[in-house]
Amino acid sequence: MLSITPIPAFDDNYIWLLRNPGAQVSAVVDPGDEEPVLEYLRAHGLELGAILITHHHWDHTGGVQDLLGVFPGIPVFGPARESIPTVTHALREGDRATVAGMDAELKAIDVPGHTAGHIAYYGEGALFCGDTLFTGGCGRVFDGTAADLYRSLSRIAGLPPATRIYCAHEYTLDNLGFAKWVEPDNQALLEREKQDRASRASDRPTVPSLLELELQTNPFLRADVPRVIEAAETYAGGPLRTGAEVFAAVRSWKDRKYD
Repeated sequence: MLSITPIPAFDDNYIWLLRNPGAQVSAVVDPGDEEPVLEYLRAHGLELGAILITHHHWDHTGGVQDLLGVFPGIPVFGPARESIPTVTHALREGDRATVAGMDAELKAIDVPGHTAGHIAYYGEGALFCGDTLFTGGCGRVFDGTAADLYRSLSRIAGLPPATRIYCAHEYTLDNLGFAKWVEPDNQALLEREKQDRASRASDRPTVPSLLELELQTNPFLRADVPRVIEAAETYAGGPLRTGAEVFAAVRSWKDRKYD
């Protein structure tokens, strides 16, 4: 069983550190900044055995080169469909990321949309999804497409409900604020917001969450729910025929009116 620890970076990023309990070797996911990682490794007497990258944005890759300067020769896993110079093991759908000294194996899942070649890592009941799915929300569309992102989120929605969602940012409360625009009477959403506000007030992360909770409260996973469809059509000013159209309307609504 993996031990998974958040290392805060920048204002709201999480770099995820993975290791077997009691082991000295670790891996990190999306190290946008090297210094908090090095500080954590020094403080806990750990070595870095691998780096996993979900997509090319600087706040997920910016620390890689300096980490390689301290731990030369370690594997850097990343998306095959994106140009990231430090990647040594380019992964596509179904490829596996394995780390020497760790008994976990993580499978790559293609989840384009936020970026055109974004991947996620799935294994041990956990999904490291970068900026594709957020707790209570999802990533913006940059060099991918809304249709791609909808399909990617639909794939994630099909994973086991007990899957733990490890996204890369502490955006939950902001995302839930928008979710209440879409579904103001969603009782599961209102209860979630209460609990997550208490977590942040105690300086505790709201991440990870469970996929089951996301399916109950995250509007970007609920494009087939009548109340979400109604709200999206009200925003769009007309009928929406497919889940992809509902999703695109909700994403546009958040981009233009909330963020």
